[in-house]
Amino acid sequence: MWIIISVSLIVDQILGEPRRFHPLVGLGRWIKTVEKRLYPLNRQLPKILIAGFLGWLLVVTPILMAAIWLDCLVEGFWHGLLAIFTLYLAIGRKSLIEHARRVYQPLLKGDLDAARQQVAMLVSRDVDRLDASDISRATCESVLENGSDALFAAIFWFAVAGIPGVVLYRVINTLDAMWGYRNERYLYFGRVAARADDAMNWLPARLTALSYALAGWHWQASNNTCGTAMQCWWKQGRSWKSPNAGPVMAAGAGALGIQLGGGGIYHGQHIESPLLGVGRPAAPPDIERACTLIWKALLIWLTALFIIAWIWS
Repeated sequence: MWIIISVSLIVDQILGEPRRFHPLVGLGRWIKTVEKRLYPLNRQLPKILIAGFLGWLLVVTPILMAAIWLDCLVEGFWHGLLAIFTLYLAIGRKSLIEHARRVYQPLLKGDLDAARQQVAMLVSRDVDRLDASDISRATCESVLENGSDALFAAIFWFAVAGIPGVVLYRVINTLDAMWGYRNERYLYFGRVAARADDAMNWLPARLTALSYALAGWHWQASNNTCGTAMQCWWKQGRSWKSPNAGPVMAAGAGALGIQLGGGGIYHGQHIESPLLGVGRPAAPPDIERACTLIWKALLIWLTALFIIAWIWS
């Protein structure tokens, strides 16, 4: 297990995300097809909930069955290759870091327009009026939150349930990304997708928050930033709109000694959010620090997984 995870991370570091023929593109098309067929059942509230549940099942069930079948069919060396390939497709560490640095580089040059264009690919808020601090805050939030979703949760579910586990997680996470919105169209139709994603991310998110706190201790050990990060997680994380993103971002902000949250403009309307973390507002160098925090947290995960594998061997 530890070797497969390590090799998958190395492959991701070398190749990054596939630029063509990524399975998630095909999954997205299948999800849109299912939605197109079932959403017309939304004329009454119970039918919206039923349609969303049926749609969720139609997407998840055949893919999970295929993953279980392949996991049982392939053995030996080829099973190891299949596991490496599957986990590689499920994680996105290099892509996340590259996107963050595409925001960071223009900020260093004072090119706010280019930085706004890049951060718009990471966040859903309106970016036209963001200054350098706002852009840095939005990017750090995205790095910390997606570090949990795109990296640590995938590793967790692979470690727990192998190929079927990581495939199930990635399908559910993609469904949430497409249906899990609290707007008029998806408030009920996407409720099952959102709740399923919350359930699968609950434990990985808290392990990620813990690893952020431990990794952040190395920034300024004399100031006990690990304890500060844990306090931010406990006191602030629960007030965030997402039950999993809140603890992750609060712990990460506390570890970095910066403040995140505070709201933003979404679709022309200002939506206030609780403050996360402590200290000064985010600045452009904090984007690079957040990326480094992800790397240190990953080393903690790999060390823990190695110890677990050694004890069980």
